[in-house]
Amino acid sequence: MPPIMLLSCESVEKSYGVKPLFTGLSIGLCEGDHVGLIGPNGSGKSTLLKILAGLEEPDSGTRSVRRQVRIGYVPQEPSFAEQHSIEDALAQVLLDEGLDPHEQGGRVAKALGLGGFVRSDQAVSALSGGWKKRLAIARSLMLEPDVLLLDEPTNHLDVEGILWLEGLLKAEPHAFIVISHDRRFLESVTTRIWELNRSYANGVFQANGRYSEFLEQREAALQAQADYQASLANRVRREVEWLRRGPKARTTKAKARIDSAGRLIDELHDMESRQAQASAGIDFTASGRKSKQLLVAKGLEKSLGSKLIVCDLDLLLGPGERIGLLGPNGSGKTTLLKLVAGTLEPDCGTITRADRLRVVTFEQHRESLDQQATLRRALAPAGGDAVVYQDRSIHLVSWAKRFLFKPEQLDLPVSRLSGGEQARLLIARLMLEPADLLILDEPTNDLDIPTLDVLEESLLEFAGALVLVTHDRWLLDRVSTRLLALDGTGRAEWFADYAQWEAAQVKKAPEESRAQSTRERVARPGSGKRKGLSYHEQREWEQIETRILAAEEVVAACQAAVNDPAIVSSAEELQERYAALHAAQVEVERLYARWAELDGKRAQSISGVQR
Repeated sequence: MPPIMLLSCESVEKSYGVKPLFTGLSIGLCEGDHVGLIGPNGSGKSTLLKILAGLEEPDSGTRSVRRQVRIGYVPQEPSFAEQHSIEDALAQVLLDEGLDPHEQGGRVAKALGLGGFVRSDQAVSALSGGWKKRLAIARSLMLEPDVLLLDEPTNHLDVEGILWLEGLLKAEPHAFIVISHDRRFLESVTTRIWELNRSYANGVFQANGRYSEFLEQREAALQAQADYQASLANRVRREVEWLRRGPKARTTKAKARIDSAGRLIDELHDMESRQAQASAGIDFTASGRKSKQLLVAKGLEKSLGSKLIVCDLDLLLGPGERIGLLGPNGSGKTTLLKLVAGTLEPDCGTITRADRLRVVTFEQHRESLDQQATLRRALAPAGGDAVVYQDRSIHLVSWAKRFLFKPEQLDLPVSRLSGGEQARLLIARLMLEPADLLILDEPTNDLDIPTLDVLEESLLEFAGALVLVTHDRWLLDRVSTRLLALDGTGRAEWFADYAQWEAAQVKKAPEESRAQSTRERVARPGSGKRKGLSYHEQREWEQIETRILAAEEVVAACQAAVNDPAIVSSAEELQERYAALHAAQVEVERLYARWAELDGKRAQSISGVQR
């Protein structure tokens, strides 16, 4: 049986001003599709997602949605009423959908558990960007959509948050489309890839399989396209030579050949114009210093206020050493970078740097960019219409084009540039400085995949030392020679690669869970929080046993469906039924965990009354 189409676009066109984003674009999302949507900055990914969500109209073409299909949409920058608590923000969504939050308390509880929120009464305004993104995702899933559309959901999430989201999406039985530049994330959660790019004849390249399989299929398709283009160019050259001999269009045969030659010329011109897309020319310049030891740190210790960042850390950097820093948000990665750069002094320990060590730093928040300055002056702060790169003078217009800036952008203020453009601008400035040591704090934020590929190759070829902080695990794993993981309590641990670090986290998770449970039990008697069940929790407690029984019945039905001998030969149907079984089991486990939590609160309330 063919898969059921849930959502599609036919011959869609969209332009802003005179620039078309896409023309004649046709795509379709079927049941169970897990799609990664990628493409260069400015290719129209976010716009396409809004069109699919029904939030924006195309200039032409049609959008079709299967009847009664519910669509959830998570924008790049979610918005909340800042005065709301987490629970209020979730309840408001139910109200907006015409549902009674009192009767839908289970949904709110499920969303809180899904997002990993410990305190439902915490103000939204107090949440970090990563936790706001978690809340936006949980808020959308709470409405149980048939199709989920996510625009850059990994933005603001640390590695722990990205792993949380990966687990969520891998267990998601429904269809989703996710825009992301995180290649490892795409590899983990998607089963199809759509690449928006005007270099393709129909504006999009679609491939079944994970991101690595997409790369192989795209390479084969581009090679076939290049072979055809070369063949077409040869045919055009022969036809042009024939036309130059001045054939007379007296016969039907000669006239038909002239018309055919014209069509071939137009086809070749169209292919060449679509291929004329450049990538940023990133190439960091090493100083060529031969010193074996560029920086030696011994016994480093640093605290910020009462928080210990690092304790008794030794570090040795030499040419070719590329260290990647890992750790949750707030664990002190940026602080450690400042210690290495020399802009912050350690509380204890010593740092010895090679004489006249040249350090080049990429700041996470791009503080060195003057937002009021023009792009022209930001690219060439010393003035003039040229820059000096690797002892050569390069005209400013050519330098700007190398980083995909158009000449007409040179007089725009930096504040008018997009996040990706500001990242490329900062890289362009840093490339003018020969470096012994590169310190890069989240250089991948806002960069598209083509630019990430170029950045990755440049860092691999850089002959100096590198210390890198990034949430892009694909780049981190490929570039780093060693990983240093911070846990936010002062402990730092070395790993050979990302796989070793990930295995350590899996092993550590049960131990941390037991320790957290112990801490909560110890903290409960003396906590100043409200004891007992709230009104919503009391309603949830009254219904939870019934919901557990119903969920266990669903598991039994799913198990019976999996064991049905009639579908043994259908791999696709088996996969769907196993996914349904897994989702049902996860729901039962969640309900039992919630039952235990509510029971603990009731017991605490009863013991408080008895005392």
